[in-house]
Amino acid sequence: MASPQGGQIAIAMRLRNQLQSVYKMDPLRNEEEVRVKIKDLNEHIVCCLCAGYFVDATTITECLHTFCKSCIVKYLQTSKYCPMCNIKIHETQPLLNLKLDRVMQDIVYKLVPGLQDSEEKRIREFYQSRGLDRVTQPSGEEPALSNLGLPFSSFDHSKAHYYRYDEQLSLSDQGLQENKYVRCSVRAEVRHLRRVLCHRLMLNPQHVQLLFDNEVLPDHMTMKQIWLSRCHATLPTPLHITPNQPPSPLVLQYSVKEKRR
Repeated sequence: MASPQGGQIAIAMRLRNQLQSVYKMDPLRNEEEVRVKIKDLNEHIVCCLCAGYFVDATTITECLHTFCKSCIVKYLQTSKYCPMCNIKIHETQPLLNLKLDRVMQDIVYKLVPGLQDSEEKRIREFYQSRGLDRVTQPSGEEPALSNLGLPFSSFDHSKAHYYRYDEQLSLSDQGLQENKYVRCSVRAEVRHLRRVLCHRLMLNPQHVQLLFDNEVLPDHMTMKQIWLSRCHATLPTPLHITPNQPPSPLVLQYSVKEKRR
């Protein structure tokens, strides 16, 4: 897979070769000011989906083709293939392989006179027409989380957090319990825990048995069966258990049989 840096270098090389072929420049003897026609560079800085100059330039990491962010996101709602080369971007979530191309966007703003000012004006009119306050970040301060949804040119992205379309994960910070416990599947059987216990205590499995409420548990019984038939039935007030309540460990006892002489 080609890297985004390699794609940027390739674009820069194509632009240089385009200039050399049009104006027959000698890069070692370039002492004159050269005027470039913007139409000669349009094929490199125009989005093929909207036929306009790149705005919030976004590159597909699989093939390194660049489009406007809004154009490619809207296009990928009904397709998962690149609109230029037809390569599959992602099997199920093509938005995962999109990345903002700040270098390309800076090139476009420098090549096209007035484009950046025009986009800034459109953004201001957008917020004013809807009665929204557009918060801009003062220089030297870290951007707030509320600014991360603003357009590309509204604040300094080099200081911002970058979130992709990854699956979000929620974490809960809980204190460690003093007593050691074993975390296992609900399908784990008593014989599995007995083997683990014997291995840790270096005991013979034939001499160890697990108990719940002084009742010996059979080897084939699973943890879920113990919870449903033993633990859950002995709870004094089962209605007080809520989905948000963290699960408590299932407490089992063990005993060691005396060896026959």
